[in-house]
Amino acid sequence: MLSGAFTTLGRYWKPLIGMALTLFGAATLVMIVALVVAASAVASQWDELTSDSPGSPTSAQLVPLGVAFGVLMVLGLISYLLASAVVQAAVPVVLQEAVLGRPIRFGEVWKRAWARVWSVIGTVFLTGLIMLVPMTLFLAGFAGLMIYTISLGDEDGVMPLIAVGLIGALLIGPFAVWLWVRFSLAPTVVVFEGQSPVAALRRSAQLVRGTWWRVFGVGLLAYVLASMIGYMIQMPFQMIGMLPGLFDPEDMGADPSGGELIALFGGLMLVSFISQLIAQLFTAIFPPLVTGLLYVDLRMRTENLGPVLAEAAGSTLPEQYGPPPPAHV
Repeated sequence: MLSGAFTTLGRYWKPLIGMALTLFGAATLVMIVALVVAASAVASQWDELTSDSPGSPTSAQLVPLGVAFGVLMVLGLISYLLASAVVQAAVPVVLQEAVLGRPIRFGEVWKRAWARVWSVIGTVFLTGLIMLVPMTLFLAGFAGLMIYTISLGDEDGVMPLIAVGLIGALLIGPFAVWLWVRFSLAPTVVVFEGQSPVAALRRSAQLVRGTWWRVFGVGLLAYVLASMIGYMIQMPFQMIGMLPGLFDPEDMGADPSGGELIALFGGLMLVSFISQLIAQLFTAIFPPLVTGLLYVDLRMRTENLGPVLAEAAGSTLPEQYGPPPPAHV
């Protein structure tokens, strides 16, 4: 699986890297513009907060700071979530052509990925919701029991209750991982088969049944490998970001102004955005690529997908690969 993912990435790096670079570059640009706007909006407020005037900062001084950076966080979150969803839809689109050995252009990848992006978002949202429901119910029940026990004044019952909570957390964690692996193929199903989010979750559970440990092991290895490579990419930029703290420039006095501090902070944020962008060019592509290959492999093993792909390779490629016809046809 990993070798196939690297091979596919090497042969189709232009549409894959091009799509990720365009989307995450746009999201990073939105963050940089929002950061510049937020910094210019709070520069004067920062000078007032760092001045030697007596008394604590007032709400009139703190509200603009909170609003500016709150808007910045919301814009960044929306931008990166949308970019991640389009990339997650684009990887199976490229993989559809890769399994047939056919080239694909950037425009075709964008067209087909954007057509399925909202279904991918719905699938990811439902998967997260399914995983969070049992954890939320457990935490709510545990918090309720703790409050009830404390209200009764039963201090001796707090420690056993904490022990029960730790045991419950150890049980809920593996259950959440089991659900994640069970539905991990759903985004690929959405693109390959054109399924709705709910149908894609059912289809993923059907394909994973009986091969859970294999899907878990390969998927975990892909995410660990992608995280390690991403960290290695970001490490030089993090070292660059630490350089300002090693020097004491003469043009910045012992009491720098708000504008100087914001400029320094903005430079560090810019380096962070660039390093994150470069790292995401790999970390956002490789795990979905491995998952897509797992999907194709499972269908070849259980549904005889090989003849269907061979037939598709010799004829006009359909928009999606649905389940193969029955064996008697």
